[in-house]
Amino acid sequence: MAGPPSSSSAFDNGYAGNLFMVVAPSGAGKSTLVNALLARERNVQLSVSYTTRPPRPGEQSGREYHFVGVDEFQRRRSAGEFIESAEVHGNYYATSRVWIEERVRSGIDVLLEIDWQGARQVKAQFAHAVGIFILPPSIEALEASLKKRGQDPLATIARRLLAARSEIEHAPEFDYIVINEDFDLALSQLLAIVTATRLRYSTQAVRHRELFTQLGIG
Repeated sequence: MAGPPSSSSAFDNGYAGNLFMVVAPSGAGKSTLVNALLARERNVQLSVSYTTRPPRPGEQSGREYHFVGVDEFQRRRSAGEFIESAEVHGNYYATSRVWIEERVRSGIDVLLEIDWQGARQVKAQFAHAVGIFILPPSIEALEASLKKRGQDPLATIARRLLAARSEIEHAPEFDYIVINEDFDLALSQLLAIVTATRLRYSTQAVRHRELFTQLGIG
C-alpha cells in the first residue's frame, strides 16, 4: 500500500520484525488462511485488538481481544497507544501500537486481520508494513461461500456482497494480491510473501548486523 513514511515508524527505526496486514471481503476465506499461516509460522503472531464490547461466552481477555472499559479505552487512545481505532455497532475497537512495537523490536513478525480503512491508518504510521489483499475467484464464489455458512438471511448476504464490491475496489492499494481459488495454493503464496519480506535488505541488516558489519555492508 502506498503511504507517507513516518518518523515514528518502528520499521524505520531498524527493528527486526515485520508487520503484515491481511484484508479481504467477508466470505473470501481470510480467517481460515490466516489461521493456517499462523499454524505453520510460529514466529508470526496475530495482533490482539482492544475492544469495549463485553466478552462473549468462552472468550478470554488477551486471547480473542483485550476487553476494557470505555474510560480505559479513551485513556489509551488519548495517550497515543493505538495505531488505528474505530467504532462498530456502538463498541470501540483498536490496534495497539505499543504491543506491535514490543514484538517487532524483539524480532517477532506481527499479522493484523484488518479492514481497508484500518490498513490505511496503520500504513500512515508504519511505512514498511506489508499489505495483502485476499480476493475471491469470483463474486459468484463469494456469494456461494456466504450462503454455505448458513448463518445469515438472504438480505444480510445481499448487503455483504454489496459491501464486498466496495471493499474490493481498494485492492490496488495493497502490495500483494492472493486469489483464494485453491486453498493450498493461496496458503503457499501467503507463506512466500512472509519469506520474501524477511529477506528484504532492511530486515536482514538488523537480524544479521554483525555479519553485515564484517562484510562491510552494515
